[in-house]
Amino acid sequence: MSAPLLLIAASGLAREVLTVCEAAGTTVTGVLDDDPAKEGVAFGRTTVLGPLERVTDHPDADLLLCAGKGSVRKDLVTRLAALGVGDDRYATVVDPSVHVPSSCTVGVGSVLLAGVVLTADVLLGRHVVCMPHVTLTHDDRLEDYATLTAGVSLGGGVTVGEAAYIGMNASVREGRVVGAGCVLGMGAALVSDQPPGTVYAGVPARPIGKE
Repeated sequence: MSAPLLLIAASGLAREVLTVCEAAGTTVTGVLDDDPAKEGVAFGRTTVLGPLERVTDHPDADLLLCAGKGSVRKDLVTRLAALGVGDDRYATVVDPSVHVPSSCTVGVGSVLLAGVVLTADVLLGRHVVCMPHVTLTHDDRLEDYATLTAGVSLGGGVTVGEAAYIGMNASVREGRVVGAGCVLGMGAALVSDQPPGTVYAGVPARPIGKE
């Protein structure tokens, strides 16, 4: 029997995760969120239990970070580590519609929502989020805290750096690199490497600023 799940951040992603948990029969204990106005408020079929520090009240629960931005998930891991939370406490949530081939690896704390496709030898780091209908093809590598939103498609051998964010329906040509902390805009088509910390948009994608 799996441990109950405690969600961190009362967000839209958390609501999506609740739907996955309901389909999979996973028990959700509640949600932790630092906003004092949310404490005690119903959240789907569960409740916001209080701020992050309340994690110590639930030593037997697995945890899942539901902040939509990778840099925020990274900060939450740092705060939770200070409260004694290690990697062994983090759950991985995969929608029942998603098949993870044996050649692929999904890191702890990651979330794969409905319709995500992994073909072969795909590597996902820790606390990666893939929204509905993301396509990851052979030898793609998503580093820790990367976020791919709905409809993103990666060609083979693409690397997405730590805490990078790829907008809805964007695509990346095979073998290219999206650098750490980058933002790639909605509908963009990236055909060249994107340097760390930059914001690209358009078809083909061009730099429009820095994150």
